[in-house]
Amino acid sequence: MSLFCKQCKSRRLPVILSESEKTMWLCENCKNFADIEDVIIREQTDEEIRENRRKLEEFENTTIAQGEKLVRRKGVN
Repeated sequence: MSLFCKQCKSRRLPVILSESEKTMWLCENCKNFADIEDVIIREQTDEEIRENRRKLEEFENTTIAQGEKLVRRKGVN
């Protein structure tokens, strides 16, 4: 299994759609799903794209950043 798409040579990401199915690899440029044998199965549907965007927005809205708090130092020239 190549981690790079055959069509556009960009990186693929693993996606698990359900527990009963095997992991498919999604090329974010071509929007194609490939299996472990590097065979293109299907394209990502508009509904899946909208669902991923909704999940990302929900994650960004509910996640609180636990990084450093930026504080301006006083008394420094």
